[in-house]
Amino acid sequence: MKRIRNILFILLFLGLSTFVLVEFYPYIFSRKVSGVITAVERVNPPMAIMTRPSQDVTAQMYSFAVGVRDNKTGEIVTGSTEDRQWAVAREGLCAEAEFFPYPPWKLQKWGTYFNARLLRLHECDGSAPVPSTTAPPAAEDSQTWQ
Repeated sequence: MKRIRNILFILLFLGLSTFVLVEFYPYIFSRKVSGVITAVERVNPPMAIMTRPSQDVTAQMYSFAVGVRDNKTGEIVTGSTEDRQWAVAREGLCAEAEFFPYPPWKLQKWGTYFNARLLRLHECDGSAPVPSTTAPPAAEDSQTWQ
């Protein structure tokens, strides 16, 4: 009786451990990266997106491809995300981001990252100011007003 109880306890422990590993794999093996943003691109350009009433358009509107150069290794870590915070991020700014890996049993996506979370966005210390994405107002010709 005691042996059966020990075997059941071991099986329960192994089953629970497997469940936790499978369910929370991206969170357990997430990667925090601190460095300069090399690229932030919308996956779908801003345009009219047609959907049915039952479909959610949010995922399509706020999908970004993100690249951040790691300060420690120099590697550019890339991932996809639907986090709206990336809409304000620009190339050249510094960021702290967390990248979540696809689990190895998703064979076609294994080794890549999804759901990149922007933890902190700031200007890089000691670097030139980041160029603005908006164009300056056009200079008016002084001859026109006379």
